Amino acid sequence: MRIDILTLFPDMCNSVLGESIIGRARENGCVEINSINIRDYTLDKHNRVDDAPYGGGTGMIMQTQPIYDCFKSLCEALGKKPKLIYMSPQGKVLDQQKVKELAKEENIAILCGHYEGVDQRIIDEIVDEEISIGDYVLTGGELPALILADSISRMLPGVLANDDAFQQESHYSSLLEYPQYTRPVEWHGEQVPQVLLSGHHANIEKWRREQSLKRTYERRPDMLESADLDKNDKKYLESLKSEV
Repeated sequence: MRIDILTLFPDMCNSVLGESIIGRARENGCVEINSINIRDYTLDKHNRVDDAPYGGGTGMIMQTQPIYDCFKSLCEALGKKPKLIYMSPQGKVLDQQKVKELAKEENIAILCGHYEGVDQRIIDEIVDEEISIGDYVLTGGELPALILADSISRMLPGVLANDDAFQQESHYSSLLEYPQYTRPVEWHGEQVPQVLLSGHHANIEKWRREQSLKRTYERRPDMLESADLDKNDKKYLESLKSEV
């Protein structure tokens, strides 16, 4: 997969994407991620990419021309139009299902807004989808773009050690992940649950499943509506309800 981030701050993106698991994945060719400087495409002699909004108001709006020409150049380089996502607090909130969907794409471009956003005509003409990372506002789209790129990249073959690394995590199957423990066995008077030390794999899996169900029931009961539950899961959830 190739991910291109259209931004005014490519160094900010590169510094994050060059580290840790995603950095190694890029080096190993599991994913290609590029940061493209929108400012390189401005025709303004002072390298401006923004202007005051029509109708008045505070802040500045990113102009159409630099963004359009930047995206047009990318399309020409790829020989086709990639799926273009605009990171915006007005978009649909990102969830794991959307991440799984986007991980199937061959090419994704992510547009990072700044200041007070981008000219609406750009959104109307070239943006395929608007995505938000939550109901709050940031100073720019770079951090949301990095979150999206990271969440997609870790789903790709070869990025993590194996599929279980993400298939058992919170949200992947509409359940929160079970609690995890490591050495030492006892810390501050609290011990690791005995079942995890038993070596009995069936009991461990049963405990983990029940803990996932319990956490989801207590913290995010809304997620249970889309979870794939068998009769044992439903029976356990009923027992939790009866304890209330």
